[in-house]
Amino acid sequence: MAHPQHNHDDHAGHGHDHEHDHAGGHAGHDHAGHSHAGHNHLHGVTDQRRIGVAFVIIAVFMIVEIVGGLLSGSLALLADAGHMVSDTAALGFSWAAIHYGRRPATAQLSYGYKRLEILAAFVNGCALFVIAAWIVVEAIRRFAEPVPVVGKTMLIVAFVGLAANIAAFLVLHGGNRENLNVRGAWLHVLGDMLGSVAAIVAAIVILLTGWTPIDPILSIVVAVIILKSAWGIVKSSAHILLEGTPEGITLADIKSDLERNVVEIRDAHHIHAWSITGERHMVTLHVHPAQGMGAREVVMAVQRRLSTRFNIEHVTVQVEEEDCIDVRETHDHGESRPDCH
Repeated sequence: MAHPQHNHDDHAGHGHDHEHDHAGGHAGHDHAGHSHAGHNHLHGVTDQRRIGVAFVIIAVFMIVEIVGGLLSGSLALLADAGHMVSDTAALGFSWAAIHYGRRPATAQLSYGYKRLEILAAFVNGCALFVIAAWIVVEAIRRFAEPVPVVGKTMLIVAFVGLAANIAAFLVLHGGNRENLNVRGAWLHVLGDMLGSVAAIVAAIVILLTGWTPIDPILSIVVAVIILKSAWGIVKSSAHILLEGTPEGITLADIKSDLERNVVEIRDAHHIHAWSITGERHMVTLHVHPAQGMGAREVVMAVQRRLSTRFNIEHVTVQVEEEDCIDVRETHDHGESRPDCH
């Protein structure tokens, strides 16, 4: 069996941990890879600045809304303020994750700190579940024991809140939406905008009719919106933390595409694909070379195709002259597995 060929400036953790270069294994490490890294770096700097500005806007108004909610007695305002507390923490966590995520890899953390962004998104999503649950519990309590609401104060604070949320939303809107961390921050602020609209509607209804139950009713609507965005963030970030196959890619597609379009190989198997962040994907696979093809040619061809077709820049290719040899895969159950064929 030929020696495994590798292309990975930071690849580790799947039986391919190396700190040095292999003469034949970095053919895919070309200018395109460096441009991709530079593009991501520029995105990171811009995204961090956008999140920082949004953090200041939301943090300042959060204090205003808490005071306004307490003075007016409005649960809708306090619900939105509670969401903003979560948002402020989320934006701060997101900013820190991007900041520390640019630190270089170490011997102990061979991927660096990039996963902090995904961890931040996961924690933020879980926090949203807690906030939504508190809003629902408080709304139910207010149905049983109505609280007087000062509609005018509520309306003024809600309008100011909507303006602040629109400003933060516009700041984040131009960010990199492929980044799960930035998307999470954007969804937080979008939820705040909807919360402010709900508070405005509740205030108008109370001023015109005096019907205060509209306040907890619309608070529950805000809670449902929060839960929907929270579920999307938690689901996506958990999938990445569990090293699931990247969204929009299937292992069957990779296998069939390589075998159909890369003439340098006979077949591809034992394929694994996962993500470090929402836009940074990795693949390892075994291949049998076509007759007369050298390992270097095979590795370069597979790397080029995965980069072009699936936008995957970090690839580890194991070239096998004979049958697939993977002790763990072939002997765990006393027989070879399908992905070793």
